[in-house]
Amino acid sequence: MKPLFRPATLAVLSALLISPAYAVDKSPDSVPEATAKVEELANGLDHPWSLAFLPNQQGALITERSGQLRLWQADKGLSKPLSGVPKVWVAGQAGLWDVRLAPDFATSRRVYLSFAQQGDKGQANAALGYGRLAEDGSGLQDFKTIFVQQPALSSGINLGGRLAFDPQGNIFMSTGDNNQRMAAQRLDSLKGKILRLTPEGGIPQDNPFVNKPQAKGEIWTFGNRNPQGLAINPWSHALWETEHGPRGGDEVNLPGAGKNYGWPLATYGINYSGQPIPEAQGTRLKGAEDPLYYWPVSPALSGIAFYNSAKFPQWDHSLFVGALAGKSLIRLTLLGNKITSEERLLSERNERIREVQLGEDGYIYLLTDESNGKLLKVAPGA
Repeated sequence: MKPLFRPATLAVLSALLISPAYAVDKSPDSVPEATAKVEELANGLDHPWSLAFLPNQQGALITERSGQLRLWQADKGLSKPLSGVPKVWVAGQAGLWDVRLAPDFATSRRVYLSFAQQGDKGQANAALGYGRLAEDGSGLQDFKTIFVQQPALSSGINLGGRLAFDPQGNIFMSTGDNNQRMAAQRLDSLKGKILRLTPEGGIPQDNPFVNKPQAKGEIWTFGNRNPQGLAINPWSHALWETEHGPRGGDEVNLPGAGKNYGWPLATYGINYSGQPIPEAQGTRLKGAEDPLYYWPVSPALSGIAFYNSAKFPQWDHSLFVGALAGKSLIRLTLLGNKITSEERLLSERNERIREVQLGEDGYIYLLTDESNGKLLKVAPGA
């Protein structure tokens, strides 16, 4: 693979590592393909959405968008749907989304779920809650909804739903613009945002807009269209995010406290009709953050995982990104906060990749977003 830049000296390299994020334009035809070894571990899942590994190789929890939570174990396969899961609203992209273990899971056995729930007036709200995983893995006990997005969502599109824990144990939760574009720029709206919540769903007092009049204290960042991947960088401990553009303009961002990521005033994409985004002022916006990396042709980015295992050195310091429309696994090579190259894997399988996770064994695990969804285990090719 050819790097997108070549620092000629140590001084240039140092400047590169500390310089601000920037976007890289390229033709999708120039992205190289790589080979991978794939093992199918399970199938028959109904549009699986998220995967969370239990410690000590006890298996993995898997959500299905239609509302089921299952336990997969290497020696037993897929369980029946677990009990104690909240009822979810299923429409379009809405349903049961992310599953994440609490940082203190070893003692609390607390499992967090994000999902869409139906409100009193028939509309839906994005919600977050947790329950305690039974010792035998059969269900969630005492499930409690701790956060409900207000006002209600108007449709089942552009909903976000990803979760990640910060080093302090607070929870990042992504919300899409729900196809109400300018809501992403409004600080009195929770649409088109990344939120930061306490483990009980409250507002951390060091959030950036806590003391700003008429702003929602839950907001961490704004101007986000539809964040579909969240993960903490294991080397810098910073939050990284992948985001759906409209037609073109999918992004990788570094979501910093209180920062604006431009949507819909700045975008590298256009409307699905082929016309410009009406509110767009260009690809950049004064006072807003540029994407770290973007795609002129949208792969429809999904889950992400950093590779920090010694199992496969050729994957060291990589960010793996699932692609839905692009039907592939994207590997981005990192140098500090810069993306130096990109390659595609698994394109020949022609499957929508929804979730990406790194296992304790150093393999990459994927979920395919299909009516007959699969759990896949991936290693580098020969």
